[in-house]
Amino acid sequence: MQDSDILLRDLNDDGILRLTLNDVKRRNALSEAMLTELGATVAEAGANPAVRVVILAANGPAFCAGHDLKEMTAGRAAPDRGRAYFTKVMTMCSGVMQGIVNCPKPVIAEVTGIATAAGCQLVASCDLAVAAETAQFSTPGVHIGLFCSTPMVALSRNVAGKHAMEMLLTGDMTPAARAAEIGLVNRVVAGDALQEATLEMARKIASKSSMTLATGKRAFYAQREMPLAEAYDYASNVMVENMLARDAEEGIGAFIEKRAPQWQDQ
Repeated sequence: MQDSDILLRDLNDDGILRLTLNDVKRRNALSEAMLTELGATVAEAGANPAVRVVILAANGPAFCAGHDLKEMTAGRAAPDRGRAYFTKVMTMCSGVMQGIVNCPKPVIAEVTGIATAAGCQLVASCDLAVAAETAQFSTPGVHIGLFCSTPMVALSRNVAGKHAMEMLLTGDMTPAARAAEIGLVNRVVAGDALQEATLEMARKIASKSSMTLATGKRAFYAQREMPLAEAYDYASNVMVENMLARDAEEGIGAFIEKRAPQWQDQ
């Protein structure tokens, strides 16, 4: 995995891949270039057996300020007033968000500064999120006449409806502590403890069978869109297949024998 100017990559010995948004001048906006880099890198991480967990972090005062509005505005110069370009960018962005959800490796957002609009969507799309006390979140599209409709998809799947609507309708900043209360982030820590807190969570997850994690992550997102009876049927079948897997046999045996399991990730 090679670094670029706008997205840094670091894979440690525990199989934890740290991706750092590094377009500080543009407040780590989701430009076409950033979407391309991020989407390709997440897909590559999902297919790489050396990667067990992904941490998504950022340099600078903003985690991610959402779409690059200057880039978007330039698209209006086309004869169709930007329709084709806007469609392209929204499709790219939706693909990246779904790529994170569909990635078989757990993805943890490590949030400092602000995460606004599609940047808030990015946090909500990650499986877990740890935030610094100073982090803030918002879906401020209403301030500029552009409702945050695509961020709404991820946001409404993380927090209760009325909390999501409050963020979407007011556009107000939500402090980190409040974001934890409503379920947008898992925990809030002091800024100087953020990286270690995220790494500790990642190490704990990375120590598990990657087969088991991939099975569980895929099943979690699939079942929550199903009616109750269908979800139970689906999850029961997943459990049966999981029980037949080598790592489940090893893990259960290790538990009974009171020893550490030896995962083969299969």
